[in-house]
Amino acid sequence: MLPTRTDAVLLTGVTGFVGTAVMVRILERSARPVVALVRAANTAEATARLRTALAEVAPPDRVDAYMSRCSAVPADLLVDGLGLGHADRERLARACDEIIHCAASVSFDLPLDEARAVNTAGAARIAELATCAAVRGDGLRRIVHVSTAYVAGHRTGTFGEDEMTIGLPFRNTYEQTKHEAEQLLRGWSPRLPLQIVRPSIVVGDRTTGWTRSFNVLYWPLKTFARGRLPVIPALADSPVDVVPVDYVADTILGLAGAPTGTYHAVAGQHASTVAEVIELAAARFGVPAPAVVDPSVLHEALGRPMAAAQRTALDRARIFFPYFALGVRFDDRWARSILEPAGIAAEPLDGYFSNLMDYAEHAAWGGRSPLTVTPSGVTVAA
Repeated sequence: MLPTRTDAVLLTGVTGFVGTAVMVRILERSARPVVALVRAANTAEATARLRTALAEVAPPDRVDAYMSRCSAVPADLLVDGLGLGHADRERLARACDEIIHCAASVSFDLPLDEARAVNTAGAARIAELATCAAVRGDGLRRIVHVSTAYVAGHRTGTFGEDEMTIGLPFRNTYEQTKHEAEQLLRGWSPRLPLQIVRPSIVVGDRTTGWTRSFNVLYWPLKTFARGRLPVIPALADSPVDVVPVDYVADTILGLAGAPTGTYHAVAGQHASTVAEVIELAAARFGVPAPAVVDPSVLHEALGRPMAAAQRTALDRARIFFPYFALGVRFDDRWARSILEPAGIAAEPLDGYFSNLMDYAEHAAWGGRSPLTVTPSGVTVAA
């Protein structure tokens, strides 16, 4: 259980994947109010978006009670001051003693200036609000910035929680701007009570399979399931570090009271490999395993005869393929030393892979209306 407090938690990204999972856990496990910054034109629109996000994961008979503890505030990471008036900023600074920043653009192919506007400049605007909160009310207990373990860039070997990438290239603008945000926040003055949480590849809830994000691992699995992935440019023994969203959310909340610093929310010692994921998928879908080809010969693979649908699927998925040819493993010893005594632990992908795929197929891999996750299982939302 979370510590019993009445101070409000300010959340960003509550209509996103990780942010929704964090929000519902705070509402379930504590009596704390939630202040949600939501991208919207006005309070009514912000409240409607918040309610829709919450209704997707909360038991139907609890939505009204949870909403009574939530305040939706229209805001915009792209605008100076988050688009908030002075009075609203002062009010939030006095009301909230904790800020959890989950909002981000997770598009890998966004132009660098656009990715920076959200992920780097947006983090700076949250830090400005946190600075205000630190000197208002009873002060700021912590600010959590949700980053990514892939700020490691093209690093190989073991990447520790206290390490930062210096001088290595990144695979995409998402990784680069998340790295820049970390650098900015660490160098912020005055110093903030900062915790950086770095998840690896985030997939659905390990029990229900619920997800809002059908990318990275889901893209090749979808094309695999439909028989449209004849080859996969990857390294068979490359680590595939996958964590369920419930573990990431529990990590963020489980670190309350922990020292400031950087923590990896990763599978770590339980990470799978490309070969293991292919084996799981082949068994699940009953289709032949694709040929694993060296990533350097992707162009050659695309030059081979194949059906148009296969070629299109392979080409669309190519942005995710670099994550299946990595040479990096993530050390999470500091996070585990705090989380495991509290019963928060990662586990191998094979323990919940079937639940992920059940949900993905129910949701037509994101092509069908959202599903509602209830305590009794998964039902299709009306």
